[in-house]
Amino acid sequence: MKHYLSAASKKTLWITLLLLGLLSLYSIPLYADEEKPTADLSVAALTKYVWRGQELSRDSIVLQPSATIGYKGFSVNLWGNADTKPYLGSDDNNSLHWTETDFTLGYSRTFGKVTAGVGYIYYGLASLQPGGVDPPDSQEIYASVGLNTLLSPTLTIYKEISHYKQWYFLLGASHTFALHDKVGLKLAASASYLKSEDADDYPEIDSDYSPTGDKYNNLHDGMLTVSLPVTPVKYLTVTPSLSYVFPLCSDAKYEMKYRGLRGVSGTSERDSSYLYGGLTLSFTF
Repeated sequence: MKHYLSAASKKTLWITLLLLGLLSLYSIPLYADEEKPTADLSVAALTKYVWRGQELSRDSIVLQPSATIGYKGFSVNLWGNADTKPYLGSDDNNSLHWTETDFTLGYSRTFGKVTAGVGYIYYGLASLQPGGVDPPDSQEIYASVGLNTLLSPTLTIYKEISHYKQWYFLLGASHTFALHDKVGLKLAASASYLKSEDADDYPEIDSDYSPTGDKYNNLHDGMLTVSLPVTPVKYLTVTPSLSYVFPLCSDAKYEMKYRGLRGVSGTSERDSSYLYGGLTLSFTF
């Protein structure tokens, strides 16, 4: 028999793991000529949560705290998402709702102009509807390779290893223009390809927004982002951003619209493209 942790238990578990990781890093003897651990604490307030083309919030602000500890190429990250007014909640139950807690372990190394990395992600998921049944948690492994050149092109391949059998290929590029010694302008773009291994979880969707019975295997979502990182004081960065997510083909349009938040509206009322923005505060040590 399988036993699933409650959302509160999951958050406690991930916080404990992160603290243990932090303690283990700082328990390693450090000398003047050795690399020191790094830490990044941030929180983002966004007008929408979109993940790989899926709309996971609507008409509310989402809060996304994140904590990362790094040491000699190794990193551990704890990330979460809280919806301030769940779209699927009842009128009398629109309070803050924690929907996701992710735990990531990673390792990366640079070889000249090439940076390669591998990692593992555990997605602790909760129902998008307060009081609803939590979906099965998800696990992924990933590998990435990037070039330390103009636009910093990076290819990352994700493989789901638990419930939602799929491959997700993500190609991204970005560049930051220095507008001032404390202000930058960052432009970023990405494109993805999704290959499903399960016709039930990730089916191909036809123009009538019905599953065809086949597995999804095509280009998926693209994203364009413009941000303005500002560093007013040492360690602190304030970053307003604006992102646009859109389907890269007709199959993706139907699939993204089909998987959008249903609420009380029919499929025709859902979206497949999303424009959203927000503000991120980040402390880096």
